[in-house]
Amino acid sequence: MPLIRPFAGLRPVAEHADDVVAPPYDVLNSAEARERAAGKPMSFLHISKAEIDLPEDTDPYDPAVYAKAAENLQKLIDSGVLMRESAPRYYVYRLTMGDHVQTGLVAASSVKHYDSNRIRKHEFTRPAKEDDRVRQIEALNAQTGPVLLAYKSVAEIDALLDKVAEGTPVYDLTADDGIGHTFWVVEDEDITNKLSAGFDAMDAIYIADGHHRSASASRVAKSIGGSDDQMSHYFLSVIFPHNQMKIFDYNRVVTDLNGLSKDELLNKIAENFTCVKEDAPVKPAHAAQFGMYLDGEWYRLDINKDLIPADPVAKLDVSLLANNLLEPLLGISDPRTDPRIDFVGGIRGLDGLEKRVNSGEMAVAFSMYATSMEDLMAVADANEVMPPKSTWFEPKLADGLISHVLD
Repeated sequence: MPLIRPFAGLRPVAEHADDVVAPPYDVLNSAEARERAAGKPMSFLHISKAEIDLPEDTDPYDPAVYAKAAENLQKLIDSGVLMRESAPRYYVYRLTMGDHVQTGLVAASSVKHYDSNRIRKHEFTRPAKEDDRVRQIEALNAQTGPVLLAYKSVAEIDALLDKVAEGTPVYDLTADDGIGHTFWVVEDEDITNKLSAGFDAMDAIYIADGHHRSASASRVAKSIGGSDDQMSHYFLSVIFPHNQMKIFDYNRVVTDLNGLSKDELLNKIAENFTCVKEDAPVKPAHAAQFGMYLDGEWYRLDINKDLIPADPVAKLDVSLLANNLLEPLLGISDPRTDPRIDFVGGIRGLDGLEKRVNSGEMAVAFSMYATSMEDLMAVADANEVMPPKSTWFEPKLADGLISHVLD
């Protein structure tokens, strides 16, 4: 059973790609999606966030939402805005964010290999979010949100993708968030075969973002039944070489000091960290280093090296901070559920942390060193799970540029 395979994608005709492309469904709430899609009848938000076309008090999980999504998708197909590829294809997808460029392969990835953990995971999923994606897939008979995957860079495969990208793209657009999306159809049969063989030779590929989408695809495949080679047993994915992917820091803010004074907290921190006050905001320069913003001042925290274990999960910076400061000093025992902690994507910058503290909303903020792709893959290879909010991937894949129909 192949790890990946080409598929006949459902995608916009070239002249309407700009009108269709939309942010991923899970980065906007309903109100934000309604505002972004206003005056844009072709926006894919009418499919991925179909509650925007229903009364404002509609529950996003109401059955009417999924029915509306299916209706809106069919409208775009019937009007000729979306077209189905005439034959199974691979696609090459390039993301550009400022000076950062990453080039990956759009493919259908095997549910069988997901279930056997050859497509490796590093996060738990939540049933409610899985249920939502299952209902969406079943209503549309399609997967519209790609799973972001990574492969350990292979020079030959990277070169094949770059060769395709030397040709003329079918789309080359910049979304309203400034991210560039460039897209090629792979029509060369020799390149297609080499890509398939190259991925089949890999021991594993890795989920970077999209655990709920891949888990829901597995559930849908099981409910449909049939053989593992059916297209319903494959899911929409974009696979990038690991060394091109960009993980931002995922920073922490806490509402209070757990009954400690500022000086008491600093004294306790000094037991496990070297703590130095700095004149400028602290962006950690390496792993096991943290910034802390407290009472209008920045501190650089370096954890004592003898506290860094070998375990692939426990040695992550998010674990080191949690196990040596957040839990024992600030009383944050379960960051998944504790309302006293919040998380701020590093793309918002350190001033985003300062604002949360200076406003009085939060008492202290911690800036983190970004988790590496090597650490993510090591956790997945060990069949372990990363702590919550360990990674923040940018740039994001767009919704609407390609969908995978299940038949």
